[in-house]
Amino acid sequence: MKNDPLILGFDTSGSYCAAALVRGGDVIACVAEDMTRGQAERLMSLLEETLTSQGVTWSDLDALAVGTGPGNFTGIRIGVSAARGVALGLAIPAYGVTGFQSHARIALPGTTVTITAPRDMVYISDTQGPRLVPKDEVPNPAPQPTPAALAKAIAQHAASLWPAPCPAPAPYYVRAPDAAPARDAPPKVLS
Repeated sequence: MKNDPLILGFDTSGSYCAAALVRGGDVIACVAEDMTRGQAERLMSLLEETLTSQGVTWSDLDALAVGTGPGNFTGIRIGVSAARGVALGLAIPAYGVTGFQSHARIALPGTTVTITAPRDMVYISDTQGPRLVPKDEVPNPAPQPTPAALAKAIAQHAASLWPAPCPAPAPYYVRAPDAAPARDAPPKVLS
């Protein structure tokens, strides 16, 4: 077991694709790209570029860390499925880090952690639990961190948990997705 694990953290829960590589708690590489679409197509090459820029290969990694939400439904599923698949293939752990955990690592003391949501709403987690509230009802909101800062916080959070075992990452949803089931009748099955 290594004292300073090499951890690749990443996040696709917003309109971006971000990754950070840490050894122990020290950030050695970080990259983020804004994008409203295309995270699924970009994520693996972005992770490969992050590793290559530091002369590191996939087999050098001790663990992965992924942002699990709340946030964009599709983006969360992209990141979580990538983390689970790569971790399984490499036989290393993948830590799921919620947006509340990563934002809290960055937020200024005395501010309220919020995660941007659609329609002038934010996600918060307080004594009433995680929930969606109007943005203007939050007292002293913490500034929203950059995607790069979130990727760093995700990887550093995982490094703080190392080498504790972890369950496979899973999406962290505060509310149901906006998508609705189709109203059309299902097709007739011919036998």
